[in-house]
Amino acid sequence: MSVLKVIELMGNSTISFEDAVQNVVNEASKTVKNIKSVYIEHFHVTINGNKISQFRVDTKVTFGILGD
Repeated sequence: MSVLKVIELMGNSTISFEDAVQNVVNEASKTVKNIKSVYIEHFHVTINGNKISQFRVDTKVTFGILGD
């Protein structure tokens, strides 16, 4: 039997939504092991001078709890 945990994280990028999600995975993997999936809950952009300046994502990261 496996036990999974879900945490909510936000990520951002000046390049793309895909890069924002990769940033979430990169940062989460520094302290969270055994990441299984990332669910993107919301997409946001910030605008500066009528142009997109940042891509933002609200995510749910699922990872396995490692037993003894």
